[in-house]
Amino acid sequence: MFSGVTGILNRGHKIKGTVVLMRKNVLDINSITSVGGIIGQGLDIIGSAIDGLTAFLGRSVSLQLISATKADANGKGKLGKATFLEGIIASLPTLGAGQSAFSIHFEWDDDMGIPGAFYIKNFMQTEFFLVSLTLEDIPNHGSIYFVCNSWIYNAKNYKNERIFFANKTYLPSETPAPLAKYREEELQNLRGDGTGERKEWERIYDYDVYNDLGDPDKGDKHARPVLGGSNTFPYPRRGRTGRKPTKKDPNSESRSNDVYLPRDEAFGHLKSSDFLTYGLKSVSQDVIPLLQSVIFDLNFTPNEFDSFDEVHGLHEGGIKLPTNVLSKISPLPVLKEIFRTDGEQFLKFPPPKVIQVSKSAWMTDQEFAREMLSGVNPNLIRCLQEFPPLSKLDSQVYGDHTSKITKEHLEPNLEGLTVDEAIQNKRLFILDHHDPIMPYLRRINATSTKAYATRTILFLKEDGTLKPLAIELSLPHPQGDEFGAVSYVYLPADEGVDSSIWLLAKAYVIVNDSCYHQLVSHWLNTHAVVEPFIIATNRHLSSLHPIYKLLYPHYRDTMNINALARQSLVNEGGIIEQTFLWGRYSMEMSAVIYKDWIFPEQALPADLIKRGMAIEDPASPHGLRLVIEDYPYAVDGLEIWNAIKTWVQDYVSLYYTSDESLGQDSELQAWWKELVELGHGDKKNEPWWPKMQTRDELIQSCAIVIWTASALHAAVNFGQYDYGGFILNRPTLSRRLMPEKGSAEYEELVKSPQKAYLKTITPKFQTLIDLSVIEILSRHASDELYLGQRDNPNWTSDTRALEAFKKFGNELAEIEKKLSNTNNDEKLRNRHGPVEMPYTLLFPSSDEGLTFRGIPNSISI
Repeated sequence: MFSGVTGILNRGHKIKGTVVLMRKNVLDINSITSVGGIIGQGLDIIGSAIDGLTAFLGRSVSLQLISATKADANGKGKLGKATFLEGIIASLPTLGAGQSAFSIHFEWDDDMGIPGAFYIKNFMQTEFFLVSLTLEDIPNHGSIYFVCNSWIYNAKNYKNERIFFANKTYLPSETPAPLAKYREEELQNLRGDGTGERKEWERIYDYDVYNDLGDPDKGDKHARPVLGGSNTFPYPRRGRTGRKPTKKDPNSESRSNDVYLPRDEAFGHLKSSDFLTYGLKSVSQDVIPLLQSVIFDLNFTPNEFDSFDEVHGLHEGGIKLPTNVLSKISPLPVLKEIFRTDGEQFLKFPPPKVIQVSKSAWMTDQEFAREMLSGVNPNLIRCLQEFPPLSKLDSQVYGDHTSKITKEHLEPNLEGLTVDEAIQNKRLFILDHHDPIMPYLRRINATSTKAYATRTILFLKEDGTLKPLAIELSLPHPQGDEFGAVSYVYLPADEGVDSSIWLLAKAYVIVNDSCYHQLVSHWLNTHAVVEPFIIATNRHLSSLHPIYKLLYPHYRDTMNINALARQSLVNEGGIIEQTFLWGRYSMEMSAVIYKDWIFPEQALPADLIKRGMAIEDPASPHGLRLVIEDYPYAVDGLEIWNAIKTWVQDYVSLYYTSDESLGQDSELQAWWKELVELGHGDKKNEPWWPKMQTRDELIQSCAIVIWTASALHAAVNFGQYDYGGFILNRPTLSRRLMPEKGSAEYEELVKSPQKAYLKTITPKFQTLIDLSVIEILSRHASDELYLGQRDNPNWTSDTRALEAFKKFGNELAEIEKKLSNTNNDEKLRNRHGPVEMPYTLLFPSSDEGLTFRGIPNSISI
């Protein structure tokens, strides 16, 4: 550390340094906001020399060292002389793609002490991305590393100096006195003053409600309610942009192509997720209108699939497109893979794993049930505690919504048990999609979509697999909400028209599950709830703070992808509204569901216990006994959760030696207070928030954040294409109700069951959009950083922390071997299922592309 080091530098000594940066033109893909710009320029921008490296020499970029051990008259660390970059270092083994290195020599006298920070000024018109500064051969000290990862604009753009600290770690009270004021000032800079429209180069983090989803100036049907700041629609906060309000609604923010992000939150690295993200934008802005023109040109393709074979054809022969269409689509690599131009003009998708071995296994009851344990939405099923299943809807408003499923429906298939015995033995389970959708169902069914609230009851068989016993489909009462629901109960069948009706009943369940997965399990419970943590961390925890260093890797790119989502995915008329059943009500329904969000229950063990899927048991691994032993998401998840929590415990214990030390940490207390009161402000009065007074509370809270941003997101995201890429397996829309006997639709179901199924679920146009999007969302970038990895080996100077982190990485590697062996156990039938796709979503490592595995550090797609 710096303290107590004096007189070790000779007068006039020169400190040699190496500056690593990336030129703007290398990263220019990040500053392109319109896909038209990408199409116009192609990818030649990468590597084109807008500013040669020589532009950085001369008096273009200056650095000024700041002492950590010697203070000036005001108590702040002494400033060295401003020094400019000197020569280009042609080759450096540690340089990453697109990085350039420069030498620099600082004049530094012995009365200056040890450097602990530096100022940097850019005098050029073009910004650049500063990666790092390394100071070498400091007498009696060795090297000092500064990990920067920040955009540096022309100095005139900044009100305050740009400062970076060495990779030391200090609690606020332990900060070397000469650096203390610099530390406080930098946090003030990052907080800003909460006024005005934010500018591109700023790094200010602040909060706002979700008031930019709609566009009321275009008309009432384009308006969307404000989410956050009310009891009706509570919501986590997003990053504030300060854009002007709309003309029609002063509470809504105007939309624009350029959405402000704190500058270092925009992709600041040359990684293929840049292209994945802009691929998403291109799908929204270019591909959808083009496909729309093709789909509605009946010479090319009608909007209904004719048979299941035609759906399979998307992954085999593809759909022929007019020759002029592909030339209009962005040349981004990820889109070139989908819109293939080798010879014929075809739109073709890779075959998802769910149909790679068997084309029809998706239709089985076993697979339908197995995906509740190891599919993309594996954290919703719960153990049935009461019978018949009850509703939590307000009976004064909605009447009686108690399930109409009876014991007589179930007991013939309970292997000799009564319903009461099956519940007592924890053998009955429910997938409940009733309460969230019912209050909106009348409005949803008034559009072109038609759906039901659903309840599915399942039985745990002796072989460890689940068997669906009954599906309840419910509609609002035609006489009014207060009269309760009209419900129909369907039972399994495997032949004749009854089997076609049963397949449709399962489809209505899956449509609800797909919507809940995309809007709640995926968007709300990972993307949206993490953003306030990112904002609070940057506003109140210095980069010198140990908890900042712990959490920072799990925030990378999340605000960026969330901003893009508000532009193209979850906005009014966006991809979600176009392709998922909830339509225009999607986001407000997620806000209603957020009312039930409880932070401590986001820990995997707490979630499993709450859903009745596990029981506390000190004798079992991780202190939990699973009710379904072969529950792949839970079994693998507990291994990862335990590794994360152990790493956090090891790390936190290095810096907090007592519970009292937390209360004395001013930054930590300000961070947590603001997170609760502003970041998740609509829940600030909830009694369940940790008080952040003990190390256990800090460890558990940090473990929840890391779990949510890494493993939970991986579990619900990276299997989207392999399960949902075959639309018959996970439809996202239903367009007509169950056919009634005697109707033309019923006759069609008898004579052409495939056509009837296809006319009920997602049509062709929406299928093509859905597949284009989830194929991108399910991909890994080529330089993805996975759990147990860091982007810079010098992220901290603390060798104890580096050792603990190495232990974490080794533990994850062992877990991966263990999970791989578990998949080889043929007795565990839920790990492969009839479709024969082993559960690998929580394997920590992955290659790039569509892999159905891998846990990235952060929510970057």
